[in-house]
Amino acid sequence: MTKKNSLEDQAQGAVAEAAVAAEAPAKSRTLWSDAWQRLKRNRLALIGAAWIVFVILVAVTADLWAPQILGSPTDIDTATVAQNSKLPPSLEHPFGTDATGRDQLVRVIYGARVSLVVGVVATLISTAIGLVMGGIAAYYGGIFDTIIMRLADMFLAIPYTLFVIVMLAVIGQGIQNVFIAIGILGWPQIARVFRSAILSIKENDYVDAARAMGASDLRIIVRHIFPNSVASIVVYATMNIGGAILTESALSYLGMGVTPPTPSWGIMIQDGQTYLQTQPWLMILPGLAILSTVLAFTLLGDGLRDALDVKMKDA
Repeated sequence: MTKKNSLEDQAQGAVAEAAVAAEAPAKSRTLWSDAWQRLKRNRLALIGAAWIVFVILVAVTADLWAPQILGSPTDIDTATVAQNSKLPPSLEHPFGTDATGRDQLVRVIYGARVSLVVGVVATLISTAIGLVMGGIAAYYGGIFDTIIMRLADMFLAIPYTLFVIVMLAVIGQGIQNVFIAIGILGWPQIARVFRSAILSIKENDYVDAARAMGASDLRIIVRHIFPNSVASIVVYATMNIGGAILTESALSYLGMGVTPPTPSWGIMIQDGQTYLQTQPWLMILPGLAILSTVLAFTLLGDGLRDALDVKMKDA
């Protein structure tokens, strides 16, 4: 009898614990924690992120090991040019050598540094301008919205690469001018994205409450509107880095971007096109570097877009 009562008590205790657990509030989850859980399930996005991290690490640490193993990416050894010129890929030179005997792999590595700097800095510039312009247009509306959006339409009506070339022709070449030109001319897309996000947020009750409590317009935008619209900006900015890298490579290929002897993927493709039939690796390998890096940012951006979509919160 005692054993039977003991079993009944244990069963009742288990039922009580289950009831308490069911009634207990679920652990609070934020947008970013939910997004991280969904992003971890997206293999393509993780592959893209891993490749981006790898490229960044290689580019940042290049000075510590690349010149010692592979040689200088810019200096030409005139004494060995003839014997080292256009060597095919081998263990000593995994990507071969160019027409002046410089190792292609070390130039691809240092070209990654140029592309990443241009992509990140240009995106930061365009994002900063776009946030200001889009914020003013959406929050104040009226004549401000009309002027800023028509100005954005004017920028978007002109072919982007042609617009950048014209600007570089005015301010001059060089890596600093490249990311300035790309950054300044890339703001309309960011402004449109931020404007749309604000228009869907600014009429919410918590914004009206902040306004009723006397909060300034700047405080409302910075403390209430921006944090709730930052997800769309993160997604677009991630993809925009890949676009900026592609634009820099195109400009360098056309001779309007980075100036030699600074290594750039676009310059390497331009130099290698002459030898496409006889030494195709001189053009193909830098092209693969561009393709893989831009694709990685695109995959990560797509993954972030899906992960940050509130409609997929229960997915």
